[in-house]
Amino acid sequence: MTDLTELETIMRTLRDPARGCPWDLAQDFRSIVPHTLEEAYEVADAIERDDFDALPGELGDLLFQVVFYCQLADEAGRFCLRDVVATLARKLLVRHPHVFADAAADDAAGVARDWEARKAQERRAAAGGSGSELDDVPLALPALSRAAKIQRRAARVGFDWPHVDGARAKLDEECEELDAARADGSADAIEDELGDVLFAVVNLARHLDVEPERALRRATAKFETRFRALEQAASDSGQGVDALSAEELDRLWERVKRRAADGVGR
Repeated sequence: MTDLTELETIMRTLRDPARGCPWDLAQDFRSIVPHTLEEAYEVADAIERDDFDALPGELGDLLFQVVFYCQLADEAGRFCLRDVVATLARKLLVRHPHVFADAAADDAAGVARDWEARKAQERRAAAGGSGSELDDVPLALPALSRAAKIQRRAARVGFDWPHVDGARAKLDEECEELDAARADGSADAIEDELGDVLFAVVNLARHLDVEPERALRRATAKFETRFRALEQAASDSGQGVDALSAEELDRLWERVKRRAADGVGR
């Protein structure tokens, strides 16, 4: 059975200057980041598709990224895989006092609130008691996820709509401002106001307890399924989609939507 020790040995061999892999030897911390993000998305994709046969392999690919970073750090005398594991273990113990100590937690929501409160304390301690609630929100997060995270941080200190209706009204307000920017014709203003609309949509999703990334993936998948059905319907009639008029496309699209609503072709 392969364990982490054997995995470390394999990684050291891949980075061995004399007999290692040329590709692995050419990498550094920054060059691996795009691969790490890609592997994380492939894990998410396997879960989204309920492909649990593929998930172990995708998780292994993601673990390889962690091992790779640790090898690079070990070579530079910074830290090693065991340091990462030890840090994680300590963090889990500290952040779960309701399991490993004498604290109490009534439900999952309470655990989440306590977890975030402890993380906030850790951030303030690291910053010497100063700093912002928005510190350490990664810039590399997808835009929707980063917006939601920043909004949650602000809400924790009371900067939030008291009710979902306020968030919904704000979306209408931002749409009106987008319409005004469109009438004005300024491309920069249009981009700015459209960004505000998207930010307001994320805020509304948060108040509705909806994960915006997941909701958008679901909507995109629904559109993809319907558009493929539209292409097939056009092909069955001996035409390409690009040969249809706007009116024909609209009629065909409505037919596809009705069929999907009736469960046809599922």
